[in-house]
Amino acid sequence: MTQPTDIRRDIALRLAASGVPVLPLRARKGPFGNCRACARNACGGRPNMKHAGACACARPCHAWAAATTDPTVLRSPEWAQAWREAAAVAYHPGGAGLTVVDLDDAAAVAWARETLPATRTVESTRGEHWIYHGVMPSSNAVRSGVDIKSCMAYARWLGPGTGTMTALPEVVRALVVKEPMVRPAPQVLTVPGRGGECPHRTLTYLERGIAMAEQQITEARSAIHATVYRTFLAVLSTHGRCGCLTDAHIVRLFTAAQTKGESARHCTDAWTNARTRLGL
Repeated sequence: MTQPTDIRRDIALRLAASGVPVLPLRARKGPFGNCRACARNACGGRPNMKHAGACACARPCHAWAAATTDPTVLRSPEWAQAWREAAAVAYHPGGAGLTVVDLDDAAAVAWARETLPATRTVESTRGEHWIYHGVMPSSNAVRSGVDIKSCMAYARWLGPGTGTMTALPEVVRALVVKEPMVRPAPQVLTVPGRGGECPHRTLTYLERGIAMAEQQITEARSAIHATVYRTFLAVLSTHGRCGCLTDAHIVRLFTAAQTKGESARHCTDAWTNARTRLGL
C-alpha cells in the first residue's frame, strides 16, 4: 500500500513534470526552515535565484525559493526527510506563470464572484483559490480575506480545480497598488519613438538595462530602499511609456530588491511612487 509520504512526493513529481515548481510544507502550512548553514541567510542568498551569492543548498531551504521542477532534487536524500515530515505539497505560482487569488472566507468568495472574471477555482479549507494565467507581485491582505500569491510566494496544492483558466485581469493587478506615501508634482516626459514605435525595443538594449538595474540593486551596501526607488525610477523613465517592460522584467527587479531585504509591500510602494513621480 502506498504511504502518504510517497503520495505527496508523487504529486510533486507530476506537478514538476508539467512545469510547476513544487516544495514540501510542514503541518500548519509552513515551509521548512533553513538548515543550519543557511540560517538567517548566512549563505548569502536563496536557491534558484540568478543573482550573485545565490545559495546552492541541496536541502528544501528558503521557503518559496526552494520550489523546483527537478525530479532529481525531489527524489534526493536531502529532501527525503522533508517528505517524511511533510503535511502537504505547495507550489510557486509565479514560477509556473500563475497568480492565485486566495479567498479565505465566504465573504471573500462572494466578493470575487461579483467582481472578478471567472477562471479556474479550487476549494480550500475555508474558501477558494482562483487561479489566473500571468504573474504579478504577491501581497497579503489586499482586502479582507484576500491574499495574492504569485511571485516570491507559495500556495498549497489543493487539486486541479474546475473551470477554464483565464488571463490575469487588471482588476486583480490593481489590488496590490496602494496609495503612494508621497505625491510630488508629475514630471512631463517626451514619449520616445516615432510613430508609436519604441527605439528601445531591442533585446540587447532592454536586456542590458534590466541587467544593470539588477546589478545596481544587488551591489548596494547601504540605503537599500532609496537605491531600489531610484533604480525603479530610472527604468520607468526610459521604458515606462513605450510598452517595453513586461511582467517578467518587473519580477526580475522586484526579485533583486527582495534579495536585498526589501519586502513585497516596499517594492510595490517604490514602484507606485516612481510611476506617480513620472506621471505614468
